[in-house]
Amino acid sequence: MKPLVTVDWLSENLNEPNLVILNASLESNVANIEVEFPNLQIKGARYFDLKGRFSDPNNKLPNTLPNPEDFAMECRKLGINNNSNIVVYDNIGIYASPRVWWMFKSMGHENVSVLDGGLPDWINKENSTEKIQKQTIKEGDFKAKLHLEFQKNASEIAENIDNKEAIVVDARSEKRFYGLTPETRENLKSGHIPNSVNLPFLEVLRDGKFLTKEELLQVFKSKNLLNSPLIFTCGSGLTACILILASQLIQNKVNYLYDGSWTEWGQLEGVAIDK
Repeated sequence: MKPLVTVDWLSENLNEPNLVILNASLESNVANIEVEFPNLQIKGARYFDLKGRFSDPNNKLPNTLPNPEDFAMECRKLGINNNSNIVVYDNIGIYASPRVWWMFKSMGHENVSVLDGGLPDWINKENSTEKIQKQTIKEGDFKAKLHLEFQKNASEIAENIDNKEAIVVDARSEKRFYGLTPETRENLKSGHIPNSVNLPFLEVLRDGKFLTKEELLQVFKSKNLLNSPLIFTCGSGLTACILILASQLIQNKVNYLYDGSWTEWGQLEGVAIDK
């Protein structure tokens, strides 16, 4: 499956037997984007509890990737199989869905796509919806195999400051990147990882959809991000995945995520921080 699919594609493939639609909507977002349809979902969608069942409960950091066994168990509860073709969306357009796409890719599942435009575009094109409801779903057979090569940890980020093998790309807002506004979480310093580049995630989106490939190329070219390995970071590992997906749409290479992101880096003692 392509990493990004349109509403038109999904509406034409709703009867595909292996299709699983996941609703990854969150209650809030760092960009304070107003949610138009908080109580609706695409008909037949299954709720992917990103901040609850699909985050590591033993990690103090938010949104961190659970272990493969727990991830697979929760996927099976959602009726997901190894041969499932997954389409994930959220009720903003593009926000949490790329994080879920990245999680499945990291767990070895290739047949996963993000719905460009999400629920707002689905509704604007007069497709069927239903109220969010509890469901009884036949258990699936999903198995996970973690690909650690998609991630970087704090030690590797520290090493990269010196060896500059990759460019660290920060998806947070410019004010947060330059420490001009306080961080929302307690005990977090302000600023950014030294030598990192700021590319706010909203700059690769328009009206809840990704920019065209030509426009994305221009954005990445303007930041000199086309010819180097890239490590993406943000506040908690969520919006960085928007940039990872944007990068994959225009260049065929591995993009790394620093899953701890600023929530971890901004609490560590002795690490380098620029403003």
